[in-house]
Amino acid sequence: MPHTETPGSEAAPATRLRWWSELPLILLVYACYSAGRLLARGDVTTAVDHGLALLRVEKALYLNAEHPLNRLFTREPWLGVPADFMYASLHYVVTPALLVWLFRSRREHYRAARTWLLASTFIGLIGFTTLPTCPPRLLSAGHGFVDTMAQYSSYGWWGGEASAPRGLGGMTNQYAAMPSLHVGWALWCGVLLWRHGGTVTAKVFGVAYPLLTTIVVMGTANHYFLDAVAGAAVMGVGLLLTPVLTRATDRVRVRARLLPGRAAAPAAGAPGGTSPALALPVGSPNVSDGCQTSPGERFPRQRESPAGSGAEPGASSKDAGDGAAAPAR
Repeated sequence: MPHTETPGSEAAPATRLRWWSELPLILLVYACYSAGRLLARGDVTTAVDHGLALLRVEKALYLNAEHPLNRLFTREPWLGVPADFMYASLHYVVTPALLVWLFRSRREHYRAARTWLLASTFIGLIGFTTLPTCPPRLLSAGHGFVDTMAQYSSYGWWGGEASAPRGLGGMTNQYAAMPSLHVGWALWCGVLLWRHGGTVTAKVFGVAYPLLTTIVVMGTANHYFLDAVAGAAVMGVGLLLTPVLTRATDRVRVRARLLPGRAAAPAAGAPGGTSPALALPVGSPNVSDGCQTSPGERFPRQRESPAGSGAEPGASSKDAGDGAAAPAR
């Protein structure tokens, strides 16, 4: 009896990662992320209300670390300027660099890490869309925040509008503050460096990088503390979804391989295959006209030649048609 597999239990095909397929995927997701941030602007009044609500919750819970950090970065350029450079650049440098390192040196961990990052990014995009939030730096001056990116803009390439290059601030959504993916992506980097870095230096950087990023996003008045908490929560949800998404992708790949016309034909001579000598050309007529014969069965009027008789295949028969051998003369 032929072996049959339960649907959905087929073994997943081996995944062969190629940079020319991975790079377009990551660029596509990042393009969707950037476009979503740009399009999901929301109402400014609603965004300000959301920001003030977060600030009130933080003050009620004594979690308002943004004010002292922002005053420190505003007063001390030797802290504020490096913090602005870190906010404007590392987010876009460390994360892709770590992806490339995983792809080249830790290939067995790359697929799960990439799926985790992309899933979390899409969850963050949902947050930007449904909960536009005004960052502290865009609140009115009476709330006590200073935009350090604007204050120190002469030191870098950014202008007074977020971390965008000077003159391009209008092309970014400045109300995409909740959750903070600066913190979320930094946490992703930190976890992977801690688990796969292999050296003490890598592990130290893995701990320090997300902590410093959290301090920087608050000190530069780009995010509230609760934005950072939400960024970490988004990464947690993405981590939980990673095995589910991986299994779903494997099932889709298996089913795609089993689609009609996709299955490879058995090799000639292999079990279940067709011998080249017995293969019939496509579209040839059925010689038995639909009749089936069992092993040893002869067609009507078929002559059975004794083994080793040397009779030629084309020899004619003068028998009456009962298939018996001709009598000797």
